[in-house]
Amino acid sequence: MNFSTDIKYLKGVGSARAEAFQRLSVGTVGALLRFYPRAYEDWSAVYPIREAPFDTNICVKGIVCDTPSKIRIPGGTTLYKTSITDGQGLINLTFFNNKYIPNMLKSGEEYYFFGKITKSKFGGREMASPVFSNASAEAGIKPVYPQTAGLNSKLIAKCVKNALDSIEEIPESLPSEIIAENSLCSLDFAIRNIHFPESYEALDKARNRLIFEELFILQLGLLSLKSKTQTLKTECVVKKDFSEEFFSHLPFSPTSAQVKAVGEAIGDMKSGEPMNRLLQGDVGSGKTAVAAALIYTCVKNGWQCAMMAPTEVLAEQHLRTFEKFFKDTDITVDIITGSMKKSEKNLAKQRLASGETKLIIGTHALIQEDVEFNRLGLVITDEQHRFGVAQRSSFAAKGDNPHIFVMSATPIPRTLAMIMYGDLNVSVLDELPPGRKDVETFCVDTSYHERIYKYIKKHLDAGLQGYIVCPLVEEGEIDNDLISAEKYYKKLSSSEFANYKLGLLHGKMRPREKDEVMRKFSSGEIQLLIATVVIEVGVDVPNAAIMVIENAERFGLSQLHQLRGRIGRGSEKSTCVLVSDAKGEEAKQRFDTMCSTSDGFKIANVDLEMRGPGDFFGKRQHGLPKLRLADVMTDTHLLMAAQNCAQNVIAKDKALSSEENRRLRRQVDTLFKDSYGS
Repeated sequence: MNFSTDIKYLKGVGSARAEAFQRLSVGTVGALLRFYPRAYEDWSAVYPIREAPFDTNICVKGIVCDTPSKIRIPGGTTLYKTSITDGQGLINLTFFNNKYIPNMLKSGEEYYFFGKITKSKFGGREMASPVFSNASAEAGIKPVYPQTAGLNSKLIAKCVKNALDSIEEIPESLPSEIIAENSLCSLDFAIRNIHFPESYEALDKARNRLIFEELFILQLGLLSLKSKTQTLKTECVVKKDFSEEFFSHLPFSPTSAQVKAVGEAIGDMKSGEPMNRLLQGDVGSGKTAVAAALIYTCVKNGWQCAMMAPTEVLAEQHLRTFEKFFKDTDITVDIITGSMKKSEKNLAKQRLASGETKLIIGTHALIQEDVEFNRLGLVITDEQHRFGVAQRSSFAAKGDNPHIFVMSATPIPRTLAMIMYGDLNVSVLDELPPGRKDVETFCVDTSYHERIYKYIKKHLDAGLQGYIVCPLVEEGEIDNDLISAEKYYKKLSSSEFANYKLGLLHGKMRPREKDEVMRKFSSGEIQLLIATVVIEVGVDVPNAAIMVIENAERFGLSQLHQLRGRIGRGSEKSTCVLVSDAKGEEAKQRFDTMCSTSDGFKIANVDLEMRGPGDFFGKRQHGLPKLRLADVMTDTHLLMAAQNCAQNVIAKDKALSSEENRRLRRQVDTLFKDSYGS
């Protein structure tokens, strides 16, 4: 039996259970041993019944007084009741709808019971549906696993035990010098103690080793990606920096953060190696002006540039913006999108291939095979989380290793950025241009709706526009407190806002329908847009000055901040109203943060602390390999140590091709294959 053995051949599994394990992404013995517990139950401290505390999970040992008796209650529920004693105290036990209990608990036999003790109406002690095992079994720290239909935690633990018993010693996966340098336990000790800890000290050692290994392999993979680009050479070398000349044409002065970001990028483009840089900045921090300065410099050095946006409407907005930026220059700007007429598209492709077009803007249509460049030097992607690594690569293949510059309006805490963008250098815009107004933010409950509607009408009557955002309710989710954007649109159209021009926008609409709605909103044909989170990355509508977010508790902090960023882009004072009846401490902290600051980086840090890295980006994982144990907020010291070790390994062996590093190469390949699916 080894790590690659199919799970169905493991004792206690078989074909039927193997299918259930597949639902947990466990297909081999190795995958089972890397399927870590989600929590632990401490059965090692056994309390005397009289001294056991109430309302906390604890373990007691007792003899079953009577065979559990069956009791039917109204509604079809069946109860099974008995009691246990340790000779000093007594606990009454109740089990629900488990017909096997009378056969599992034998009168006169002794068992361990784990659960919460509560006070009965009559002052006695009772336990509802405790977990139990025979007193002859070992009482220690027991694992609790994620479950699925047909596989409960107890059964998974039994299978893990069988797997561990079938393997004499788990072979080491890390170089011995790294283990010694970081005082790590062996992999054999770590795997055995992450599942069945000998003690809490042993569990800490196991977790420390496995978290380090996880972060080390991740960093190796990301640094390998980066080293590949660093070993590449590019013809697209910028000889002269024209950014000052570009900035001198603007009616405003750039911020020091913008100047620094441009300098870092141009430094990359002068090096002879292809740039791979991420620019992250808050909403309104001036990322587009940075991109324009790079484009200007690149074109002045004889190269073409391309910019890809996630939607057609955003691509069209970029077209208008760059046409203004380059109005009095000889830089020709063009666009290619999926909805253009074939004849228009063909003309744009011809101008691009001939070199007449210096900057092409578009959507995914730009990476189609028949789009050819004359001399591509710089590729810019906007809103990086909408594009995968593979798309970035295929875009880059359009030229001779052109420079890659990606922009994100989602501020990312530095520790998370180290992991997420390990294959990119990072520039940060951490200051807003002068004159940028903060959006006033308030939080109210649903009793304010009438006043909110009057406030919106006041803005619309003054010629301004606004948004009402509804939470995206997932398919199959039942929640009577939520109203869909569609229902809300119908309700407001026929009642409070019957005399106004309303629009509806949600994710289930076809792309062209969405683009058409956004065009109408941008042109002012729609006064009030009822939408879901699809507007999170949207066009710049300076006339939009009011936003109402319904059921605000359903959104993450960073998402609320991104939504709020849709307004406050013009000269008018803008207001965001969060509507929620939530009273919980977490909701209060979230709303207090939104109302007290507009700093996206501060908000991102609070969001990460509240939700953890696993949920920080929701479904947008950027193709990042999933971390099983590591938490970048609490494991920063291990992250730094792992990154340092990974850098040393890559410095000596970039391809991980030496005999001692081949095992690491396989681990990196496995981790990234699972993540990217290729």
